[in-house]
Amino acid sequence: MDGRPIGVFDSGLGGLTTVRELCRLLPGEDIVYFGDTGRVPYGSRSRETIVRYARQDVAFLRTFDLKLIVIACGTVSTTALEVLAQENPIPVLGVVAPAAAAAARATRNDRVGLIGTQASIRSGAYEALIHKEDPAAQVFSQPCPLFVPLVENGRFKPGDVVIETVAAEYLAPLKAAGVDTLVLGCTHYPLLEGVISAQMGPEVTLVNAGAEGAWAAAARLAELDALSGRDGGGTCRYFVSDRQEDFSRLASIFLGWDVTGAVGQVDISRY
Repeated sequence: MDGRPIGVFDSGLGGLTTVRELCRLLPGEDIVYFGDTGRVPYGSRSRETIVRYARQDVAFLRTFDLKLIVIACGTVSTTALEVLAQENPIPVLGVVAPAAAAAARATRNDRVGLIGTQASIRSGAYEALIHKEDPAAQVFSQPCPLFVPLVENGRFKPGDVVIETVAAEYLAPLKAAGVDTLVLGCTHYPLLEGVISAQMGPEVTLVNAGAEGAWAAAARLAELDALSGRDGGGTCRYFVSDRQEDFSRLASIFLGWDVTGAVGQVDISRY
């Protein structure tokens, strides 16, 4: 048994897809979440900048006595996971490998679509991992640079003409390619699941990278015998690097519970 909290971080709001699933799977675990809202998005940055930001994010989270860290960010998972895992004495897990494995299992016609940030697509990490699981798979990749800023500004609901127009343009090549599985390769994208599903159609399976990362973290903790042992009563603390108010409002809508009093602001440049 291990009562220490789980650390989770992302460039902004998207990592809450992982937090939501962790709370469902492991209601007795305490979670500390950091969203780097002052520097979102990460996806258009250079590798050097992403690694530097990620190290600072981890350094802040390590001020808590954590037992595991989940990189709830596709960009950091594809760019800096190996570095972070080597530098830290506790397990550091990403969301990319679990999502890639799930996509390889789900596809029926070996035509897998992938949407992600420019950095994630550029890395080729998803493609390599999908091919490792299913050598016959064809992967059709599409960067979606406007999705993260639109989500961070609350434009993620079906019926919003802006996000629906952008999604239709981004997803058209993947529909034309005949993919039967689509990896939502950024943890912000599951907030757009309704919009994306409407565009792709019910026959296309959506793979949620944030949820897959949560399931992998739960499995690792079980393997290590590091679960808290509690059936409920876990707490969540949230920290951001910019205004708490905007994050609190959107996070409360998405998670389904009020986080207003649980959000603190951090000067991440100190770490």
